[in-house]
Amino acid sequence: MGFVEDFKKELIYSDLHSFEEKALLLFNYQSKCNSLYQSFVSALGKRTSHIKRTEEIPFLPISFFKTHKIVSADRSYPSFFESSGTTGNITSKLYHYDLPFYWQNTMKIFEHFFGELKGYSFFFLLPNYLERQHSSLVSMANFFWENSDRTFGGFFLYDFEKVKDELIKALHAKRGKVILWGVTFALLDFADQYGQNYEDLILFETGGMKGRGREPLKEEVHLVLREKLGVSRIHSEYGMTELFSQAYSQDSTIFSPASTMNIFIREPEDPLSVHSRVGERGGINVVDLANVDTCAFIETQDLGMLHSTGFEVLGRFDNSDIRGCNLMVH
Repeated sequence: MGFVEDFKKELIYSDLHSFEEKALLLFNYQSKCNSLYQSFVSALGKRTSHIKRTEEIPFLPISFFKTHKIVSADRSYPSFFESSGTTGNITSKLYHYDLPFYWQNTMKIFEHFFGELKGYSFFFLLPNYLERQHSSLVSMANFFWENSDRTFGGFFLYDFEKVKDELIKALHAKRGKVILWGVTFALLDFADQYGQNYEDLILFETGGMKGRGREPLKEEVHLVLREKLGVSRIHSEYGMTELFSQAYSQDSTIFSPASTMNIFIREPEDPLSVHSRVGERGGINVVDLANVDTCAFIETQDLGMLHSTGFEVLGRFDNSDIRGCNLMVH
């Protein structure tokens, strides 16, 4: 097998020990085989042979995914994931040809944090995602559903009464754990209309207010959902169109990245300078080793801070576009 196939296989089937070694290997590959990234690195005056640490690797601004086809091999990319955006906005696209790898990677990440998919019943309340094509979240959710206990659950748009009735059946049956996974505005609407005590229900919220004003603080959303739905556990996902990996928060504001991810903080006044110091605010830069076929080194427009146990998302930089992933603005 070639480099790409070997690299992917190791990510899925092996425990990842030396993240930095893998990141440098992938950088060497992408700085040669990804023409846009190669031009970007060259424009910064960087020499690949001089880069010895992950912090020294150039991070591509995420806005490039809106204006360029970012791929790391001269081959056919038959499909793409596309960001939600708002009407009239240019959307980001992540071109891909290996959906099975994406699905396997997302499953490995979820099961690392929460256990086997087959032990869950999934209820997906993702109306704005289900109403468009090329959503990475819907692709992941559909794979989770196919590999779960499908006695109960499924995908729902705005039939909240049906969600309530089916949730009650699933919880009373006690076949396994029950997850209601939804965008913020849909979960809040459901809680307003059909709030009651859904004992043992686990909530996953993935952000998104669909043009309904500012994104509320995570703490505000969780407080309302706890009170109206009687749930004790609310988790969140940090994911975006441009990434093949996800991070999860487990009933807190701190996200734990997947083993294929690493988070760095860039200096607000110097976007080329990144660090791993705890407690300092700055821009979030992501290394996603699963982005083998595109670009693994991304400078996001998110504001964040590292903690000893993970990272926190604090909002957006000024003048950056509103996105559909889990961003709570402070």
